[in-house]
Amino acid sequence: MDLGLRGRVAVVTGGSSGIGLATARVLLEEGMAVAICARNPQRLEQARQALSACGDVLAYPCDILDTAAVAGLLAAVSDWQGRCDLLVNNAGQGRVSTFADTTDAAWEEELKLKFFSQINTTRAFAPMLAGSGQGAIVAVNSLLAYQPEAHMVCTSAARAGVQNLLKSLAGEFAPAIRVNSVVVGLIESGQWERRFQAREDRALSREQWLADLAHSKKIPLGRLGLPQEVARAIAFLGSPAASFVTGTQIEVSGGLSRHI
Repeated sequence: MDLGLRGRVAVVTGGSSGIGLATARVLLEEGMAVAICARNPQRLEQARQALSACGDVLAYPCDILDTAAVAGLLAAVSDWQGRCDLLVNNAGQGRVSTFADTTDAAWEEELKLKFFSQINTTRAFAPMLAGSGQGAIVAVNSLLAYQPEAHMVCTSAARAGVQNLLKSLAGEFAPAIRVNSVVVGLIESGQWERRFQAREDRALSREQWLADLAHSKKIPLGRLGLPQEVARAIAFLGSPAASFVTGTQIEVSGGLSRHI
């Protein structure tokens, strides 16, 4: 299926690894020019080199919680392509904590990260997206927004608030910009790789450890998702193929959700 993305320009935050890197690759394969940003310059350059064979890539070191840095990203994209048709807001990892052990500082840090990783880039790129003619924002969020976990109470609350924000933006930005999200469950990532390396049973292979994890979490499809599976959902929502879709989300969780 041709998503109609060829010749368009995307900006992907958190693009040096995981879902962000996979999304950049999928969008490049669909014919887009893609700008990626991340905080670590070395990892970002490694990602740029890995992606460069797929198409036109701009890599820009940027802390998206720093408004001056985001302004620099906007200027770099403007100089590079002069337009942005798709913004992929790929927020950070979760925080493991209960209500009892989450400090005020941790609450403030988590809420700031989850909200302003959406707000700062959206505010900066909204005028360019509106001028695209078919501008779109796709946020990467977590199933925790709808299905909170007691051991991730702070992140769960922040994720739910972000979904509310996205719903508001979809109404406010219409019809010039569509706003949607992907809501992910357990996806193979660096954090799961680190937990595998720290496993107690050293005899377990990576495949068996992941299979046991999926079983313990009761994922109906019997495995963790892959970053590229999330990336394909992002590409659809950000494309003209989803031209009548806004204010909604696609769940990519292998059937993990229990809510309707």
